[in-house]
Amino acid sequence: MNLTDILHAAYEADASDVHLIAGHPPYMRVHQVMSPMEYPCITADEAQEMFEEMAPEPARRTFESHCDADFSYQVEDLARYRVNAHLQKGAIGLALRVIKTTVPPLDVLSLPEVISRLTYLPRGLVLVTGDTGSGKSTSLAAMIQAMNERYAKHIITLEDPVEYVFQSEQCLIEQRELGQDLPTFASGLKHALRQDPDIILVGEMRDLETTSLAISAAETGHLVLSTLHTINASQTVERIVDMYPASQQNQIRSMLAGTLQAVVSQTLFSRTDRPGMVPAVETLLCTSAVRNLIRENRTFEIPNIIETNRAIGMQSLDTSIAELYFNGLISKEDAIAQSVYPDKLERQLAA
Repeated sequence: MNLTDILHAAYEADASDVHLIAGHPPYMRVHQVMSPMEYPCITADEAQEMFEEMAPEPARRTFESHCDADFSYQVEDLARYRVNAHLQKGAIGLALRVIKTTVPPLDVLSLPEVISRLTYLPRGLVLVTGDTGSGKSTSLAAMIQAMNERYAKHIITLEDPVEYVFQSEQCLIEQRELGQDLPTFASGLKHALRQDPDIILVGEMRDLETTSLAISAAETGHLVLSTLHTINASQTVERIVDMYPASQQNQIRSMLAGTLQAVVSQTLFSRTDRPGMVPAVETLLCTSAVRNLIRENRTFEIPNIIETNRAIGMQSLDTSIAELYFNGLISKEDAIAQSVYPDKLERQLAA
């Protein structure tokens, strides 16, 4: 069974993910739907051969010691892949996320216009949040590319693994991969601050040390972009504060109020008008009113601020979902299933 043939077939079908599991035929996910490909079942030996074909030596060593490894893989003239290798029933399983070789422009991603405005920020913290597979990496890559085409600055990305590969245009861009170029996000971020960056992309604020360093970097005049697995803006603020011990939470609220510039929360939907996906997007811009709410531990009031500030580009996730439904882009069932307040949205859609 030829790995390249499988990946070409999945790419032609516009698959976002490919799964190569011993004992099953190759599977692919197209617009959120999993389906088997027209290939025979993969044997344990074939799965092992595919892993060895893709994995660099550091990933092989990690897999041997932990039975799990993340790495990137590229097929020339096709795409890059974010790969996870793992064991299931004693045989190797491979999950590949497709990463297109070219960074899409912001204006083709169906994102609100305010996202483009965020690329003009000189400093501060911008967070893009959402579930796995919600398009966070693509949105961040498009924002980085917009700045790459406009500014003469130094951009450092810390990723796990490197996904979109940038070509330095106006900016000098360095891309560092977890496990290969840095041991942890926190370590990479600590040393990045000594490498004269203007803009820093941190793949994920997944622990207290990384989060603390990211906020400190934003405080010292850098523009820091990162992600969290949260579904809306108020939950994002609460997640960050809850990472800290209770004795430090008042201090971190004050720091976050001073550095946070925006939270963008995304959810992807299958389109009903044509094949493809479309994002629903919540946007919180940190006005003085929002900063006061964060500082005073009144994050439960953030949704009200968002609803009353649509004129400056804020919008709630449910408002975005409702617009997609009324524009005929998504189904009512999907809209309600992924909303923050499903009962309220159901009444709104029925009105």
